[in-house]
Amino acid sequence: MCAQALTKPTACLALADGTVFYGRGFGAVGETVAELCFNTAMTGYQEIMTDPSYAGQVVTFTFPHVGNVGVNDQDDETGDPVAAGMVVKWDPTEPSNWRATDELTNWLARKGRIGMGGIDTRRLTRAIRQQGAPHVALAHDPEGNFDIGALVAKARAFRGLVGLDLARDVSCTQSYRWNETRWAWPDGFGERQGEGLRVVAIDYGAKRNILRCLASAGCDVTVLPATATAEDVLALNPEGVFLSNGPGDPEATGAYAVPAIRGVLEKNIPVFGICLGHQMLALALGARTVKMNHGHHGANHPVKDVETGKVEITSMNHGFTVDSQTLPVGVMETHVSLFDGSNCGIRMADRPVFSVQYHPEASPGPQDSYYLFERFAEAMRRNRAA
Repeated sequence: MCAQALTKPTACLALADGTVFYGRGFGAVGETVAELCFNTAMTGYQEIMTDPSYAGQVVTFTFPHVGNVGVNDQDDETGDPVAAGMVVKWDPTEPSNWRATDELTNWLARKGRIGMGGIDTRRLTRAIRQQGAPHVALAHDPEGNFDIGALVAKARAFRGLVGLDLARDVSCTQSYRWNETRWAWPDGFGERQGEGLRVVAIDYGAKRNILRCLASAGCDVTVLPATATAEDVLALNPEGVFLSNGPGDPEATGAYAVPAIRGVLEKNIPVFGICLGHQMLALALGARTVKMNHGHHGANHPVKDVETGKVEITSMNHGFTVDSQTLPVGVMETHVSLFDGSNCGIRMADRPVFSVQYHPEASPGPQDSYYLFERFAEAMRRNRAA
């Protein structure tokens, strides 16, 4: 079925059920196969495309003005785009922002990522909601030559994210130190000075701005690869351990991450997790995770702190969730989504160990959730004082 026809389409999106959307291609030429999700954020497309949590996914942006502020070197969350591609309603326009150093289309082409515009993203979003995140093949050919049958077959052959460990692919390969702090007007990024709280961050696909928030909260951060063992972590004598965000199936990553986290939990060390790190902590404590229908992707997700009654506007990006019904005794549910009631946070009842499903560093509130970094730092200071 052809969902939309243009005079001369230069891009097409083929879904595994046979639906095909035609549009205009931009960025890199070629094709890619991935899971398709939609993101409802009105800003931050560069941060989204470079968020390692989007590995293995093509992102549909529901907001039509994508590309209007261009790109710059400061907004990357990692070295290169990680999302497989992007789909938008309107073709990107010339940037109109004083921070822009390049156009989105040029940036995508240089980074080897495919973009597609000129399609009905509302219809596509409804399809994702109704059938779940579909497997797709996205192709860009300036001549408009597409083998639709082959593209649909490739979409159907895509194995999907269930059972797939992607954290190992996007993680750093060796340890490094981090002391850059959050961006602030008019000086930009800062640098943490003096003695800090010793934090080991396990990188399952860490975003740079998370590390900046830790540094801004007074942490001296050492980043270790996703495959780091408990012995690797504890050898650095940390005062706190951070579990980062990341992509893929948490149970697959948990094969090596859960034993390491359990080894850390044997010590009286504060632990803080975000996104995949939240799911890893839940697995280590004995809970389970499940695949969601279409996940949570956006910067307008209301989350309720069930202990205080406070509602935070949060940024989310996850296709798996912690099953709150499997939380063991001694592990409390602290936050829930006001969209669907799914779990968004946990803590241990008797120890400074906690995590959240959402991204407090993304600041859509804008500062609703920064207290979590301060809570982590305060727990380490209490331990140091004791």
